Amino acid sequence: MKQVVIKGRSLSKGRASGEAIVTKDPILFNGGVDPLSGAIVETGHELQGQIISAKILVFPYGKGSTGGSFVIYQMEKLGTGPRAMICLKSETITTIGAIMGNIPLMDSLEQNPLEIIKTGDHVEVNANENLVKITKM
Repeated sequence: MKQVVIKGRSLSKGRASGEAIVTKDPILFNGGVDPLSGAIVETGHELQGQIISAKILVFPYGKGSTGGSFVIYQMEKLGTGPRAMICLKSETITTIGAIMGNIPLMDSLEQNPLEIIKTGDHVEVNANENLVKITKM
């Protein structure tokens, strides 16, 4: 197994590790994710029907209305949220939701996370020290 360590920018502090789930599609949290199940329900999304709960969610950025912040927060309170999130470039909706839900969030990694991290890889997010450790599976 190969390990890679990448530096990035922390937007919501904390540490988490787990299996990665990766998409090149932006995430619509308000209406595109079911907060009760943690499933992506947006029609035509690359991850439609898949569960993001207890995963390290890797995606380019969030999209949609400001209600998405509250969906991320609600998911964390219901136990259906991702363990951590990694974005190419996070926007306000995702950042606020992660902060409210105490979900570690990082962006602006030294290498493109959508190219280096694959679904199923083990990822450790240490947003306290601005580090992401990837174990290729």
